[in-house]
Amino acid sequence: MSWEFNIPVCVADLVKPGGMGQYVVQDVQMPKDLPSCLKSFKAAMRSQGPLCILEHFDTVYSVLHHVDLTVKEDALELLVQVIRGFSVALPSLLLSGSLSAVDRRHHLNAVKMGVFLLCKLTESLESDSYRQSIVTAPGKGSKKSKSGSEGMVQWDSERYTVLLSLTQLLQLDIRPLWSLSLVEEEFVSCVTCCCYKLLENPHISHVKSKPARDSIIHLLGVMIKKYNHMLGARVKVIQLLQHFEQLAGVCAQAVASWSSEFGIKAIVGEIMREIGQKSSEELSREGSGVRAFSGFLSELSTLVPDVMIPNVSVLLTHLEGESPSMRVAVCEVLGEVLVRVLSGDKLEDSARADRDRFLDTLQEHIHDTHSHVRARVLQVYTRIVNSKALPLCRYTEVMELAVGRLGDKSVNVCKSAIQLLAAFIAHNPYSCKLSSADLRKPLDKEMAKLKEMKDKVKEKTPVTVIGADELWAAMEPEVLQTVQAQLESSSEGESCVEGGADQYEEFIEGEERNDRCTAVQIAQFLRGSKYRQAVHLCLQAHNHFPESEFFSAMSTLNTDSVMATLAQLFTGPMQEPLTETQVEEHPPTSTQIQMEDILDDGELKKQEMLVQYLKDTESFALQVERTISIINNLLYWKTTTGIVQEAVQFCVTVCEFSVADSLSGVRKMLPLVWSADTSVKESVLHAYKRLYLNPQGDSTRAKAQTLVDSLSALMVDASLGTIQCLEEIVQEFFGCDGVLQSSVVQVLWERFSGKRETSNLHRRAAVLLLGMAARAEREVILSNLDTLCSVALEENVTEDYLLARDTVLSICNITDHVRQSKASPFRLPMDHQLFSCLTRAISDGVILTDPQWQSFMEQAVRLIYFLSESPDVLCSHLLQRSTRLLLEQINENREKNKVQVAETNQSQDPTQDLEQSEQVNSVCLAQLLSLCGCVAFWQVSYLERSVSTELRRRRGEREQKEEAKGPESKTKVLAPKSKSSNDSCMEEELGLTGASAEDTEAELIRKICETELLSDDNLLRVFVPVLVKVCSSPGHYPHPQLTTAACLALSQYMMISPGMCMDHIRLLFTVLERSPLPIVRANAIIALGDLTVRFPNILEPWTPNLYARLSDDDSSVRLTAVTVLTQLVLKDVLKVKGQVSEVAVLLLDPEPHIASLALNFFNELAAKDNAIYNLLPDIISRLSDPQRGMNEEDFNTIMKQLFSYITKERQTESLVEKLCQRFRTAKTERQWSDLAVSLSLLSMCERGFKRLQECWECYSDKLTEPGVYQPLLSIAAKLRRGAKQQFKAQVEEFEKKLTVVHTKGLENVEREAECNEESQTTLTPLPVRSAHKPRRGRAKSSAVDDSDLMTPKQQKHSQRRPRKPITFSSDEEEEDAVMQESETPKVTTPISRTSRRTRLRH
Repeated sequence: MSWEFNIPVCVADLVKPGGMGQYVVQDVQMPKDLPSCLKSFKAAMRSQGPLCILEHFDTVYSVLHHVDLTVKEDALELLVQVIRGFSVALPSLLLSGSLSAVDRRHHLNAVKMGVFLLCKLTESLESDSYRQSIVTAPGKGSKKSKSGSEGMVQWDSERYTVLLSLTQLLQLDIRPLWSLSLVEEEFVSCVTCCCYKLLENPHISHVKSKPARDSIIHLLGVMIKKYNHMLGARVKVIQLLQHFEQLAGVCAQAVASWSSEFGIKAIVGEIMREIGQKSSEELSREGSGVRAFSGFLSELSTLVPDVMIPNVSVLLTHLEGESPSMRVAVCEVLGEVLVRVLSGDKLEDSARADRDRFLDTLQEHIHDTHSHVRARVLQVYTRIVNSKALPLCRYTEVMELAVGRLGDKSVNVCKSAIQLLAAFIAHNPYSCKLSSADLRKPLDKEMAKLKEMKDKVKEKTPVTVIGADELWAAMEPEVLQTVQAQLESSSEGESCVEGGADQYEEFIEGEERNDRCTAVQIAQFLRGSKYRQAVHLCLQAHNHFPESEFFSAMSTLNTDSVMATLAQLFTGPMQEPLTETQVEEHPPTSTQIQMEDILDDGELKKQEMLVQYLKDTESFALQVERTISIINNLLYWKTTTGIVQEAVQFCVTVCEFSVADSLSGVRKMLPLVWSADTSVKESVLHAYKRLYLNPQGDSTRAKAQTLVDSLSALMVDASLGTIQCLEEIVQEFFGCDGVLQSSVVQVLWERFSGKRETSNLHRRAAVLLLGMAARAEREVILSNLDTLCSVALEENVTEDYLLARDTVLSICNITDHVRQSKASPFRLPMDHQLFSCLTRAISDGVILTDPQWQSFMEQAVRLIYFLSESPDVLCSHLLQRSTRLLLEQINENREKNKVQVAETNQSQDPTQDLEQSEQVNSVCLAQLLSLCGCVAFWQVSYLERSVSTELRRRRGEREQKEEAKGPESKTKVLAPKSKSSNDSCMEEELGLTGASAEDTEAELIRKICETELLSDDNLLRVFVPVLVKVCSSPGHYPHPQLTTAACLALSQYMMISPGMCMDHIRLLFTVLERSPLPIVRANAIIALGDLTVRFPNILEPWTPNLYARLSDDDSSVRLTAVTVLTQLVLKDVLKVKGQVSEVAVLLLDPEPHIASLALNFFNELAAKDNAIYNLLPDIISRLSDPQRGMNEEDFNTIMKQLFSYITKERQTESLVEKLCQRFRTAKTERQWSDLAVSLSLLSMCERGFKRLQECWECYSDKLTEPGVYQPLLSIAAKLRRGAKQQFKAQVEEFEKKLTVVHTKGLENVEREAECNEESQTTLTPLPVRSAHKPRRGRAKSSAVDDSDLMTPKQQKHSQRRPRKPITFSSDEEEEDAVMQESETPKVTTPISRTSRRTRLRH
């Protein structure tokens, strides 16, 4: 065989004549002949083996041009057998080395042909499969084509077979088939292009394609490892990412596999460098694959983060780029590297530096300009904290940054910040109970201890000891000079020191001195800086002790020998201990002292570490407390539910980790069980079930005990609102029958009855929890009423009225009012033990002074009206008994006072006892009046709710019975009454039968309230004069509790009937305005709000008096007023008028809660159509009134908030005109300035600007004032930004006009304009047509009267009655402290009420 097979670039090139010795396809078979040709190919395969491909290449080549799927599958099967045959045959041939050049060429051509055909046929089948999947893709609601899906499934299995066979062949070392073992690039490209073609399949990333995907990655790894495909793979991966975004994960998996399994780590760096070199401009273009690049990097970092570290620097340039996706990817890469590689305490210095650098980079991007980047960086930090990879020194800093992100405008950023903070708390390395208050004491203690240790160390620390060698080195130059001078003088025979030699000789010879003592003396001279004496003594010692070891070095007397001897004597070990003075100057160092110093240093370092730990813990605790406070406020963020859910989860986390003050958030999220958002409600329910209703324990009893303890802790000191919210959760728990529920009920009864020793707070919590259980199962309470009465409502009721009150609240849960039952009413007889206990407890408490009696009494009376069969009779007896007991107490006190006055000799100060008894009587009278008011209120409620509901129920039963009798009975009844029957039939057709019956029932109830409840024979009537007397004469009844109770009871009486309300409305408003007690004024506002709802026509003229309380001096009164008025206005009970300006003033109230309520009022009011738009002109006029005296800064702040609600262009245009017209009626410069500022606060549009130009005459004469000119100039500046060229020119012309008038004045500008017009008329005669225009304009302007442009003023009433002052009669009893008749507002706009029947008819 003389030809050679060259793999073509294109399949069609094989049929074209090529070069010398190049294989060319000779015969392309027709489709009909292919089956027979394939059969012969199959037979040749059996007989000849894989080399038969050399003869049958043209047959399989023809299949590539054929469309029949069956033929292609048959050819594919044969080619797979060929490749497998080569995989089996080649290893032995290549190892033997017996292949000749001809055989090698045969096998090489056969391998190339087989691989080429298999790859091209695989590509063809892949294209057909993808095309078929698009054609047979199911539409909406349609089903997949069965045949098409079967073909796709079959090809999926065959694809894996093809890849497996190719891998088996190419894993062999077949490079010897090529000359010099250099595999041609076309062969490698043929295989790799097939692999990349398969990767382009949209379904390759699915789970079902995992075998094929792994095979492709493995095959490409073989090609890179053995066939030098690194460069091509790098380029191809980048191209795939640019064009196929879904391949980001697949490419990352492939690169990670090549790096880890095949050891090709360089390809990771090559691809990272390729991505890092992408410019921002290139990535910003469409189709650049930036999302695929970011996804690839993120996925790759999770697989091989250690391999990416050397090349991370090439990616950091993208952090400064414009693509947020690339910034996210780089940050995620850094996060994975920090978590997986650069974590732990055993890092080298270089790794520690990289870690700190990466953390600094992440911290910078917590404040990234793009919200998505900020959110993902916070999520990266959450992963770092969860993995405990964040250094301890960065905890406080990162946590502070996360707390700052809680106020981010982006919801996702805020959610991510909450998740990060929860991770900080869950994985904090400090104390589990983080409380800054508890940590302060140990910190102060340890800091004091550290200071004491430092002081001791300072006292014990000696002067720094310098070694002998260092001292000798320092003194050596001076000693050398002395030695040289001494030796020179001795050589000249001069005596340096007269008598010195004799002195030294005497010293040496005296006291039997030896050489050692002399050496010590020389060393002491040297230490004392007596160098001359030391040198003289050394020379003399040499003469006396020539053979001594100390002076033997001086055998030859010269400078070096003397210096060496002196050095040895000073630094050598033979020196004697120093004297005390020398010890003080240079203390010796001993092992013992060194050990003590080491121990002291160790203790000091431990103490410093402890103090630093406590400081870090306190700082972390302060951050946690701040975090809890902020996130608790996020629980009621109305922007989105996602933040609320994250905040709920955070509260659960901090509670589970027992963080201090965590219970506040758990309690604060409790009202969210009433949320209209189902997801928020479910989150709260799940949180409470997780915290409180899934107890841990070994037994059911232990679980029940744990559950009761946790719920009791939550209910201790809880408000009634909190308890009501908790009922929703606990009721659901007790609604499920189970062993745990029964055990919990048993534990609660044991706690309440006192069988287990517990505190009063936990007993109250137990009875409240029993009441919650009764909402699900009435028998829990109903079967144990006697126990409740005996424990809490009998003799010992006076000991704990709070327990009695909570017991009554629990019993209320079995009534129909709470359970909302539509069946026949459930009530107990009058002689039941419960009512006798309640009556006795209430009446006995009237004459006591227990402050908790009031709340018990209110709930007890409520229970009587809810549960008793005849509550009016019971309450009548109750009032009689209470009044009798009070009168008996008063009589007893009078008799005691008489005895005390008679026995003045025995009593030193009788007036003190008298005042005390009067005070006791006032408190008791106040309690009696409170009882009267409560009975009156619940009597009305009983009639309008219970009696009315029962009447409707009975009527419904009658109507059902009549309907059950059939139509015949109706005709018999209606036959005699023809006229009435016609009317009833008409009413039935209109659906008015039920309406007329309801009106009749309502009229009956109203008549009872107006005529019977306050009739002369009713006991309630008796107390009306007392109430009026106490309220109108505060001077005679100054006791605060009495005044408060009387005013509240009077307002409850006024709820009974319109007549009662009309008679005493002036008195109640007098109390509201003149009472010095804030609690009385606050109660009066609440009562008047209820009366406004009940009798709107009577209260409507008094509306200004209600608004006046918004400026009350007391903050509690203002708080109550804004709360009540908000409810009345938003529920459309009160008409919104200009008095709302008083609410606007509260936006700047010093009390934050009041300011927030005012802001909430306007937020809710803005939801109503045009409400704030209609009110704004009046609000501006009232607030800019000179008599109010509001400063400019406050006015601007209020207006800025109010104008933020004006968002429609039409509203803006109209407001511009209205405000401009008000310039005409404004009188002061301050009013002009306020109007101009208001105009500048509008979101001015083009239409509004045109309206502003049209109203030029309204404000042009005020432009000389800076307060008018500057705001209008700011309007022009804002409009000029981003405006179109034509509109921008108009704005600039208007701005110039403003400046000219402001600078020269309007009169001067008009005068100049007139002069210019006259000069132009004189110099250049105008045409006739245009000559009339100025005259028409002047005539038109002169025809308009000035009064037409003025806003009409309100006419003042000429005759007005003089207003008499209102005073309280503290001294004169006969004068009433109420408003006079002339001061009573008249009804101006009555609010008509129509019956249901009238509404339905119309």
